[in-house]
Amino acid sequence: MPTFTTTQAGYQMTASLQVVGFDLLIVVTGGDNPHIGDVTTLTKTTAPQTVKFPSHDGRFHKDNFISERLAKQLQPVLVGSCTITAGIHVNQISKAQIAAAAPMTTALGEQIIAWLTAHPIQAAQPEYYRNDERPK
Repeated sequence: MPTFTTTQAGYQMTASLQVVGFDLLIVVTGGDNPHIGDVTTLTKTTAPQTVKFPSHDGRFHKDNFISERLAKQLQPVLVGSCTITAGIHVNQISKAQIAAAAPMTTALGEQIIAWLTAHPIQAAQPEYYRNDERPK
């Protein structure tokens, strides 16, 4: 399972990539308290959809900023579906650290695209019954 990292403004973000058949599962974490703050799903031809989870204080996590940005960057190279979880928490985050999240996410996306280009996804095509067939 390849892992990609980027560091800026005093914190690190990591993306772990798992290939499942033709599909991708990407887990993005970082900061002082990694977690799962949201889940974004998409395919090459469907718009990203995000579910945000509540944090410990009841507000919803804002990690969709990262997962949705990454989704848009990866969408043109997808072969199957893509599920991205994101959860980055930097204690007492500064404005500079918030601003660094966008270029850090872009850097992770570039690394993932480079890896996918060097390692094209190869999986067996699923077989289906024709409309006039039924399981025996």
